[in-house]
Amino acid sequence: MPDKKISDLFTVAFYNLENLFDTIHDEYTLDKDFTPEGEMQWDEVKYTTKIHNLSKAIGQIGNHKSAIPPIFLGVAEVENSNVLEDLIASDNLKAFNYDFVHYDSPDERGIDVAFLYQKKYFELTYSDTYTLILEDVNQDRDYTRDILLISGKLFGVQVYIIVNHWPSRNNGKHFSENKRLKAASLIHKIIKEIKEEDPNPNIMIMGDFNDDPNSSSIRKILEHSDFFNPMCDLHRQGKGSLYHQGKWHLFDQIILSNNFNSKKELCFKNAEIINDYFLQEKYGRSKGAPLRTFLGSRYVGGYSDHFPVCAYIEKTD
Repeated sequence: MPDKKISDLFTVAFYNLENLFDTIHDEYTLDKDFTPEGEMQWDEVKYTTKIHNLSKAIGQIGNHKSAIPPIFLGVAEVENSNVLEDLIASDNLKAFNYDFVHYDSPDERGIDVAFLYQKKYFELTYSDTYTLILEDVNQDRDYTRDILLISGKLFGVQVYIIVNHWPSRNNGKHFSENKRLKAASLIHKIIKEIKEEDPNPNIMIMGDFNDDPNSSSIRKILEHSDFFNPMCDLHRQGKGSLYHQGKWHLFDQIILSNNFNSKKELCFKNAEIINDYFLQEKYGRSKGAPLRTFLGSRYVGGYSDHFPVCAYIEKTD
C-alpha cells in the first residue's frame, strides 16, 4: 500500500522506451529494420507486446509510494504520434487519461522525445522544440533529436520541463563529448529565455543525456547555481539505469531548480531508479540489467534497455 496519498506525494519520471517503432515503413527515416520484412522482423505481435510491456512499466513507476502512475513523464526513442496514441490507450494506462506532446525531429532514425501527462493534474500551456545544430567529422550536418520545452500548471503551480535525448557515445565517449557539451549550452539558452519571462521559475531538466552525473556536460548544466542533481548520490552508490559492457551508467537523470527544495507548494523528496524485478534480466552475465526487447538481433520480448527514473514531489498545501 502507498504510504502517502496522491494529494501529498506524486511522481514525475523519465523513460527511454528503446525503439518504440510501429510496423510501417516511413520513407523519410531509417526505420526499415523495424518492419515485418526488416532485420528485426518487427510485426504486429511484437509491437503489441512492446506497447503492453511499456505501459505496464509506466503504470507501476513509484507505485510503492504514490497512489497513481507519474503525473507526467518525458520519454525518448518514440517514432511518431501513432505509437504514443497506442501507448496511452493501452489497458494499463487508459484509466489515467494521459495526453501527450510530440514533435517530429530531424533525427535520421526518426526517433524523438515526447511528454506524457495526466490532464487531471497537469494543465499544458505551451510547448516548443529547440534544434541542436551539429556537424560530423566531414563538416556535414549531423541530425539528432530536438530538445522539447514544456510549460504548464502542476496543481496550479507554473512549471517548465525540458526533455532531452542527447547525442550518443558512438565512436567513443571522448570523440562525441563535444556534441553533448553543445547540448548543455543549448539548455543554458533555454533557461535564459525562460527567466526572461519568469525570474524565479520551477524547472525540471530530464532525459537520457548519454552522460553520467559526473560528466562534463552535466556539470556544465549545473554551472547554474540554482539547480541541483538528485541523481548524483545514486551514481556515487554505483547504481545505474543502463548496463553496458559490464558497467552501470546513469544516463537517465532528472535535474531540478533549487526552488523544489524550498518547502513551498511543490517540494522534492527523493529520486529513484525504477529497477523492479520484472524489468530485469533474470539469468546470465547481464543478470539484473534492464530486460530489453532485443539482444542484438535476437528477440527476447522485454521492456527497454534502460530503467525508468523518477522524482517524488510532495504537494505541501
